[in-house]
Amino acid sequence: MQSVFTGPVFVVRDNIDTDQIIPAQYLNLVPTIPDEYEKLGAYAFAGLPESANPERYVKEGQLDSEYPIVVAGRNFGCGSSREHAPIALGSAGCKVVLAESFARIFFRNSVATGELYPCESPDRLCDAFKTGDVVTVDLDAGTVTAKSTGKVYKFKPLGDVRPVVDAGGLFNYARNTGMIPK
Repeated sequence: MQSVFTGPVFVVRDNIDTDQIIPAQYLNLVPTIPDEYEKLGAYAFAGLPESANPERYVKEGQLDSEYPIVVAGRNFGCGSSREHAPIALGSAGCKVVLAESFARIFFRNSVATGELYPCESPDRLCDAFKTGDVVTVDLDAGTVTAKSTGKVYKFKPLGDVRPVVDAGGLFNYARNTGMIPK
């Protein structure tokens, strides 16, 4: 499994809720249907107010984002318990979300779906970076390195969550480990 991700970050602030990550009008898209899974990515972060986020996560007419890493503040993924939120981000190409803290249901849905790595940082990275800054996230080392300055930030180890996301989600992990038949 890939353990190092490099690319530009998309920065959001505190209390980004699931309505901002994937607005309710797109919940009729079914992630298990490949075409609809792809469409979900086009709407990732479509609920963010343009006044606070003039740069869109996914450009108009595109299905994928140029930002494989999202940097957030506190309580990322709060709101309703929609698994579409991490799925939409994953479909758009997000690999890692670095946040000060996560809403429990978003964190669990990220792991259960295997769409992205939810990494908690004790540092307020949303103040340290701006959208477009290039970083390298090393899951094994638990570090984020800013390309422009070389400054290194730590994040909490993923622990038992890591092999589940590595496997592509809870069901794949259960099959791979013999918990349920293949």
